[in-house]
Amino acid sequence: MRPTEPRRPALAARDLYKNYGRRAVLRGARFEAWPGELVAVLGENGGGKSTLLRILAGTMRADRGSVVRGGAMGYCPQDCLLYPHLTPDEHLALFGRGYGLTPATTRVRADALAGTFGFERDRGRVVNELSGGTRQKVSLSIALLHDPPVLLLDEPYAGFDVETYERFVAYSREATSRGVCIVLVTHIAFERDRFDQRLHLREGILHAETR
Repeated sequence: MRPTEPRRPALAARDLYKNYGRRAVLRGARFEAWPGELVAVLGENGGGKSTLLRILAGTMRADRGSVVRGGAMGYCPQDCLLYPHLTPDEHLALFGRGYGLTPATTRVRADALAGTFGFERDRGRVVNELSGGTRQKVSLSIALLHDPPVLLLDEPYAGFDVETYERFVAYSREATSRGVCIVLVTHIAFERDRFDQRLHLREGILHAETR
């Protein structure tokens, strides 16, 4: 009989420190997120949540500490980074190639995501013509396109109407049921009981909220 392999987190932050000049944004932040978990990182605006997510995603370096990643990641930043003169379909095709997907797989997943988040009618319009909410749907779809086991989402509700929010909730439930780990940064959290962990970032340290 083979020995049982130890259970490993999908994502772990180990004593992360980050300063902007003399201002300490992260002071030993640490947590573990597991496959199938939905994790909320809560805190005030400007409190360092986006900095934490950038470090977890690998787009920013911590001054000290380390991040353990259990697999491929999808990252949706708070700021819109879309190309203004490309359409949603052109974005998805571009990122599909970057993810190493075949054109056929990209088309299938793009069709599914456009249906899930309700931007089918806008797929042929350039980004400059889209509303802020639709741009957010496209950014989120890019992060989900390659179906990664870990998702990092910074304020994904921004610009969503009630229907889109409900679609996102349904998607997150389905994804976590398949073992996807979702770490979601926000300054508010609706339906608090649906989160497996609620972490509050205060003065650079993550505090777990007890149920």
